[in-house]
Amino acid sequence: FLYYVMPYIEGETLRDKLDRDTQLGIDEAVRIATEIADALHYAHQQGVIHRDIKPENILIQNGRPMVADFGIALAVSAAAGGRMTETGLSLGTPHYMSPEQATAEKELSARSDVYSLASVLYEMLAGEPPHLGGSAQAIIMKIVTETADPVTKVRKSVPPHVAAAVAKALEKLPADRFESAAAFATALSTPGFTAATGVEAAPSAAAPGATRRAYAIGVTAGLVVGVAAMLAWSVTRPAADRPVVRYGLAFPDAQAAIRVGDWNPLALSPDGSKLVYVGGGAPIGQLWVKHRDNHAPVPIPGTAGARDPAVSPDGRWIAYRLDQEIRKIAVGGGSSVTLADSAEDQNGGTAWLDDGRIVYVGANWHLRVVPEDGGVSTRVWTSSQSDRYATNPTPIPGGVLFSLCSNNCIQVQDLWVLDLEGDTARHIMPDVARGWAVPTGHVITVRRDGGAFAAPWHGPSRELRGPAIPLFEGVDVSIGIQPGMDVSAAGQLAYIPGAGSLAMLEAVWVSMDGEATVVDPEWTIAMGGSPGWRISPDGSRVAVSLLNTAGEDIWIKELPRGPVTRLTFNDGIDTRPVWAPDGRSILFISGRGSDDRNDLYSRSADGTGNAELVLDREEDVWEAQWSADGEWIVFRDGGSSQAPRSIYALRAGTDSVLPLVTGPFQERALALSPDGRWLAYVSDETGRDEVYIRPFPDADRGKWSVSTGGGGGPRWSRAGNRLFYVSAENQMIAVTFRAEASFSILRRDPLFTIGSDVAIPLDNYAEYDIDVDDSRFLFFRRQGGGDGGEQAELIMVENWTQELPQPDDM
Repeated sequence: FLYYVMPYIEGETLRDKLDRDTQLGIDEAVRIATEIADALHYAHQQGVIHRDIKPENILIQNGRPMVADFGIALAVSAAAGGRMTETGLSLGTPHYMSPEQATAEKELSARSDVYSLASVLYEMLAGEPPHLGGSAQAIIMKIVTETADPVTKVRKSVPPHVAAAVAKALEKLPADRFESAAAFATALSTPGFTAATGVEAAPSAAAPGATRRAYAIGVTAGLVVGVAAMLAWSVTRPAADRPVVRYGLAFPDAQAAIRVGDWNPLALSPDGSKLVYVGGGAPIGQLWVKHRDNHAPVPIPGTAGARDPAVSPDGRWIAYRLDQEIRKIAVGGGSSVTLADSAEDQNGGTAWLDDGRIVYVGANWHLRVVPEDGGVSTRVWTSSQSDRYATNPTPIPGGVLFSLCSNNCIQVQDLWVLDLEGDTARHIMPDVARGWAVPTGHVITVRRDGGAFAAPWHGPSRELRGPAIPLFEGVDVSIGIQPGMDVSAAGQLAYIPGAGSLAMLEAVWVSMDGEATVVDPEWTIAMGGSPGWRISPDGSRVAVSLLNTAGEDIWIKELPRGPVTRLTFNDGIDTRPVWAPDGRSILFISGRGSDDRNDLYSRSADGTGNAELVLDREEDVWEAQWSADGEWIVFRDGGSSQAPRSIYALRAGTDSVLPLVTGPFQERALALSPDGRWLAYVSDETGRDEVYIRPFPDADRGKWSVSTGGGGGPRWSRAGNRLFYVSAENQMIAVTFRAEASFSILRRDPLFTIGSDVAIPLDNYAEYDIDVDDSRFLFFRRQGGGDGGEQAELIMVENWTQELPQPDDM
């Protein structure tokens, strides 16, 4: 990891001072220039040429100047293997370049820095540099062809010896300038100095100014010829290979990328200048953008809960999914615009095409398309097999690449290509989690084990032309569905490192002060897209939904280090278990029915008997909880575009359903108090997720807001005397309250910050539980994670396509 250390200088730059004062006093300007010359002379004696003297690189502390960024220009050139000037790029700032620097001379001497320092002094005295122009090219042309006006023409009070020293230092020919920065400083402090006395060799017999004009003409001709030659060379020569550069991006924990669930966490702009990712700052994450020319990422307000980002072809907009909506927002922030309301709210994805269309995964995993400015959303492709669904689209001209899955992508995950004009799709490669077509004539793919591959690809025919070869390993693939990676057309690649998709989490106890302890070092698991776990009433077991080769089922783990036994056997998804009050049975969500919906089932905790249907709804059921007395089952259904998430209560043993919290908003993450009197839940009724309390079962008798500034994942203490939730800053908050005829908050105490390596409570379900003695929490985190304070890392690879083999060689 390369880094650059600089001292902290209290004060301002010379540029700040000039912006404020425009011109400096003559004595002050000469003093500053003399001290800068002294610093430059020392550097030149050590063989270091600055190459970029300008007001921005001169720092003023207590009136004394310090020259910064020595040798940076040379370092940049060296890092590019000496190719910077080959492409016509002159290192330096146009207003202060010497003529030889402006014409891209490879060898520069100390006299080049003398010229730049004279230009800075000229600006300190005159209020502007010696040469001005409407563009960098115009300024450079004046530097090499025109003589600067005497500084006394602009400011008559400048002493003659200072004006003469400046004029000599600004000579076009390096040999006509001072031989050193020290000589320039001496001339500035010598009242009798004139340009003539400073000339070391006698002038030739040529007319005054002839040599200068001849040099200007020669430089002009050379510049014209050089520009023509560079243009011809740029057309005819092969593009110079740029070095492949790999580096990590480690952000503070509050800004770190969130990698939980089966949604796409990041996206690169097509030109590679922006990295958009889902990071911290809200209980359910929000969008951040890291600009290549800025060291720190910037949050995009109003994007809490955003998933599956995609950057527009022009890099100005970000499309993303929020629950079942496809929205877009400007990269710089502002109000978001809803484009469609028919997205799949589980794993999915978005792809922004060059022609202005956005392809996304619609409800029930169909592919849909919507114009980038909004309008009618159209279904463009549906699998002919009811158990197959599309996910992870990426753009190609006139279509997308996408993955086709079955059984939560456990059994089948193949790469397909869709032609939007013909509405036809076909299989092109097996065992692919996600694929990207890149301009080099390759398809880049990532498998569920985290391996990245390249295969030759013919874009016009949309066909592979050969087998895939391995590129590298170690891409994180969340639950085997969504690789944490993206590529840009310009040759940048970003990914979250990991070990593929299996054995990725470990159970940890987290104390009230945030100390984490692994429950069982021998137990590592993989979770599905709607994970869930709950501790038994006696604290001896935990029921958890786990991925396996057959699907997602409920398993029971004996705590702390006992065996793990499988409770449910289903070729689909069984998830979010909850214990009955007596610990003898377990409620869970399952899609095992014939109607392809999630319903509520129950099975004996010892594995005997069969799973029994408890509740069959017209909308998917997504979570449930028993009341402590066993008389009620509180549940939440909905989530489709036709039915928002709503909370109900079912009287046990009957078909009687009581509406609790219903309406146009998204209500979820329910938690019933141990005494059965209070219902905590999350709602977005204010436009932001907050935690609320209502009486139970008479929910209309009152409502109280619990969180402030955003909150999610409420859970009651086992004793019922405190309520926990997660703040927008990912802090675990303990709420002390008074609950008599009404509910009142006494205080909110932050306990600890939940680290980015922990499966944080999402907006729809509280992904943690509390031990029976209320002393600690049960979380799952990435295996080997620290105490919650570690930084999540992103890996950036620049110019990575240089390592790709030519398609003809594959």
